[in-house]
Amino acid sequence: MNTLKSELFEQFARVGRAVSAPLRLAILDVLAQSERTVEEIAREIGASVANASQHLQQLRAARLVETRRDGLFIHYRVADDSVLRLCQAIREVAEGRLAEIDQVVRTYLSDRETMETVDTEQLLRLIHDEDVLVLDVRPTDEFAAGHIRSARSIPLTELEKRLRELPKRRQIVAYCRGPYCVLSDDAVSLLRKKGFRVARLNVGLPEWKLLGFPIETGT
Repeated sequence: MNTLKSELFEQFARVGRAVSAPLRLAILDVLAQSERTVEEIAREIGASVANASQHLQQLRAARLVETRRDGLFIHYRVADDSVLRLCQAIREVAEGRLAEIDQVVRTYLSDRETMETVDTEQLLRLIHDEDVLVLDVRPTDEFAAGHIRSARSIPLTELEKRLRELPKRRQIVAYCRGPYCVLSDDAVSLLRKKGFRVARLNVGLPEWKLLGFPIETGT
């Protein structure tokens, strides 16, 4: 291998090494929703602050995350959409090549087999026809950072108390953080038991964004 390729491949491998740890992928999954402090990231991924900080430094060294300072706090964010596409590509290759992925899904997400699911094109048509209420069940800070245009925010933790805000005669499509996030699954299960017409979107906000579909920020 010549020197040019040797040096290039070494730089490419820096990115590969940066995403080689499960916790780093978990961190990127969290940051795909909105920026976070190291304390918030540690809480989300179930790690110590020291451990989360070490992994963040690896991601930052590979230029996959960036930071901004706000007083005493440092906020981390995904560097740009190319990082989201990298995470999506890793997931899609794993889904296509590893039978273990299906086994994990069947073990932990077996209820999905009984749920109605819509894809992005179907949801776009429903939104165009004004025949749907799009329900974002993520935390409100993630909704404010970015959400599907016209979506209504009711976090899963508040959903049962706010059922009166939802129309019984209208189709509801719930979405959350991504294909393997269970917030929308739990929302669909609850709403079905209460008699609502409800389905789950088969992707989350990051996938919707990467497809170039309209999003909004703010509350």
